[in-house]
Amino acid sequence: MLTPEQVKQIILNSKVLPEAEIKKAATEAANENISLANYLIGQKTLSENGLYESIANHFGVPFVNLKKKVIRKDLLRIIPEQIVQAHQVVAFDQNPETVKLATTDPSDLEIFEFIKKKTNLIPEIHVTTPSSIKEILKQYHKGIKAKFKEMAAPGEGEEIVSDQKDLKKLAQDLPIIRIVDTLLEYAIYEGASDIHIEPTEKDVIVRYRIDGILREVMTLPKKIKSGVVARIKILSNLKLDEHRLPQDGRFKVNTEEYKVAFRVSIIPVYDGEKIVLRLLNESAQIMSLEQIGLLTDAYNSVKKNIQKPHGMILVTGPTGSGKTTTLYTILNILNKPGVNISTVEDPIEYRMPRVNQSQVNPKIGFTFSVGLRALLRQDPNIIMVGEIRDKETAEISSNAAMTGHLVLSTLHTNDAVGALPRLLEIGIPSFLVASTTNLVMAQRLVRKVCPSCIMSYNLSKKAIAELEKQINFNELLESLSKSGAIASLKVEPESLLFYRGKGCQECGQTGYKGRLGIYEVLEIDHEIADLITKNPTSEDLLKLAQAKGMMTMMEDGFTKAKMGITTIEEVLRVTKD
Repeated sequence: MLTPEQVKQIILNSKVLPEAEIKKAATEAANENISLANYLIGQKTLSENGLYESIANHFGVPFVNLKKKVIRKDLLRIIPEQIVQAHQVVAFDQNPETVKLATTDPSDLEIFEFIKKKTNLIPEIHVTTPSSIKEILKQYHKGIKAKFKEMAAPGEGEEIVSDQKDLKKLAQDLPIIRIVDTLLEYAIYEGASDIHIEPTEKDVIVRYRIDGILREVMTLPKKIKSGVVARIKILSNLKLDEHRLPQDGRFKVNTEEYKVAFRVSIIPVYDGEKIVLRLLNESAQIMSLEQIGLLTDAYNSVKKNIQKPHGMILVTGPTGSGKTTTLYTILNILNKPGVNISTVEDPIEYRMPRVNQSQVNPKIGFTFSVGLRALLRQDPNIIMVGEIRDKETAEISSNAAMTGHLVLSTLHTNDAVGALPRLLEIGIPSFLVASTTNLVMAQRLVRKVCPSCIMSYNLSKKAIAELEKQINFNELLESLSKSGAIASLKVEPESLLFYRGKGCQECGQTGYKGRLGIYEVLEIDHEIADLITKNPTSEDLLKLAQAKGMMTMMEDGFTKAKMGITTIEEVLRVTKD
C-alpha cells in the first residue's frame, strides 16, 4: 500500500489541500492509527474518487471507477480472491496481448510482474478506489450458493449423528469447517446484521437479515446439521453435549480487511437447535449526526442539548432501531481529552478510544444498577447506560443527571413523548423527570432508495385514497411545507413527486441499499417541564410538543421520502404501531 509520506506528497503536488492542513491530518491519522488516505476520506476532507484520481495523475496512469462494473467470471479467475484482498488489484478486461488491471497502489511492481508471468499478458495499469475493489470482491462471493451446492450436495442417508462420529471430530471435519466459514464470510460481504440457522424436518434453512429484512439465502441438507451446530459451539466455547438448554456465547473473526464479533444464541426447537448469530462490525466507523439522518431542526436540538453539562438524554424505540448507534454518535462528538466518559452496556457493540466501557453480567450480579453505582465513584462527566430497565437504574440515572452528570440512555417506548409517562410509571417523581430530562429522541430505521436504480413517480388517486386511510393527508402537506420539502400548501397531491428503486444488481433487485434513521426529537423546555409535573398522558404531551413545532416520526419519514432518501412504503412499514 502507498505510505503516508507518498500520499502526503501526492496531495501536495496536486495542490488540492494546503500544506498545513495535510500535516495536521497526518498527525491526527497517526494518533488514530489509520492511514492518511482513510482519514482524509473519512473526514470528508477529500472525496475518495478525487484522492485516487490525484494518485493516478501522479503515476501517469488512467483512473477507472469499477463500482457499477460487472466483471466476467473468466477475468475474476485470473487473480485469486486472496491476492485481490492482500494487494488490492483486480483484472477487469483483457485482449489477446494485454490484461487491464485496476489497483489502489500503482507502485506495487512485484504483483504486476507476478500477474504478467502467470497470464503471459502485458499488464495495463489503472488506478481505482478501495470501495471499487470492495464491490468487485462481492462478485467473487456471488458464486457462493454454487459453492454450497458442491460442499453440501444432498446425498442419500440420514444425518450424521453423534454415535456414528464423535461431535468434536465432526466439528473438525474439513467440509463442515468450509461450510461454516463460507456462511460467515458471505454474511459479512452481504452486510448482514444477523444469521439465522433453522432446522426443519427435512433440511436446514439459512436466512440473513440485511437492511432489517430477513432473506432466505440457502437451504442445507439435514445430514450436516449436527456438524454445523457443533462447529459453531466450538467457535463460541459452548458445551457440545448440551442440547436441551439455551446457550449464549461469542467469538471474533479478524482479518486485514475486517474485524467482526459474532454474538451466538442457541435454543432447542422441535427439529433440533436453532442458531442466531448477531454480527457486530468492530472496524465500522462511527457516523456523524448528519449521516445518521437528522434533519436541520432535529440536528440543532440535539447539538444544543448534548453540550449541556448535566441532565438526561434518552433515545427510544424498539430493538434493532439503531438507538445504540445514535448514542455512540453523540459520545463520539463529546469524546474530548477534557472529559471522563464511562459506560455500562449490554453488550459493548463498538469500541471507542478513551471511553471506559464495561459490560453487564447478570450471572455474577453485575447489573446496570450495580455498574452505574460503581461508575459514579469513578469521577465521570458523562455516563452512558445501555438501557433503563427498572426503577433502581432509572432512579440512579435521574439523580446522577441532577448532580452534575450528563447521562445518555435508552428506553423501549414507541414515541418520544411516551418516554416521560414511562419514567413516571417506573416510579420516578414527576419533579425529578421534569428537572433532569433535557431531550428525548424516538427513532426507527428505514431502508434507503438504491442510488443506482432510483426513479421518480407521481401518486395516483387510488394511492392517495389508500394513504388517507392511514394518515391525515392535509396535516402531512402542512408538515412537508414547514420542512421546506414542498413550496406551497396549494400543490395538488397528484403532482407530488416521490421516489423508489426499480431494482438492480447493486441492491439485489430490492430497490433499497443501506439504512438511516427517521426521528422525533422532543426538547424539554419550561412549558413541557411544567406539564410533566402534572402527570400528563402521552396525548397531552404530544399536543403541546406539536404546538411547539415538534415533527413526528412519520412527518420526518415523509419529508425524507419526498427528498428521495426513502419510500412512502418504508415509512409506513416502520411507523405503524
